[in-house]
Amino acid sequence: MIYSLRGVVQELTPTFAVIEVSGIGYYVGISLQTSHNLSQGKEVLLYIQQIIREDAHLLFGFFSKDEKDMFNLLISVNGVGPVSALILLSSLSLPEAANAILSGNSAVIQKVKGIGAKTAERIIVDLKDKVGQFGNSEAKLSALADNKIKNEALSALEVLGISKKVSEKIADRIMKHNEEISVEQLVKEILKNI
Repeated sequence: MIYSLRGVVQELTPTFAVIEVSGIGYYVGISLQTSHNLSQGKEVLLYIQQIIREDAHLLFGFFSKDEKDMFNLLISVNGVGPVSALILLSSLSLPEAANAILSGNSAVIQKVKGIGAKTAERIIVDLKDKVGQFGNSEAKLSALADNKIKNEALSALEVLGISKKVSEKIADRIMKHNEEISVEQLVKEILKNI
């Protein structure tokens, strides 16, 4: 397994680079973020993710270990392939992607070419607990506050005899459209929508 390549950038485009190492040119798929950090003719160290298929041995390169880690998290989600993951990393910075996942903002993820509503939701569900290190603390605090408001509202509704399963789906839908909602408002809105 190839972990990293240190060599000279022989060829550079927004989507791939050819890195020459000891006379051998390696074709490496890259994101726009990585592309912006490379210069043709200059030496570089890229962190590599090798993907072996029946019909191909693919190399994907990243300027930072964090970007490689995010790529690996994304391709672990069912329905997200390496190309989709690279497009997402080209369209959103690591903090933007992480904050969208942490806050459950599927609209931001759906803006990425090739990612539909179902895949965006799957990314959020699968990675919400795994991307904390990439986001900024403001988004983490916001997600925690949202969780606290939601949990208090759901507890209040359970006391009223309304099942958590029913009210949780409605709460998520309401909170997506109104992030500044209070516990009392959320309880009222859920009651209206049952």
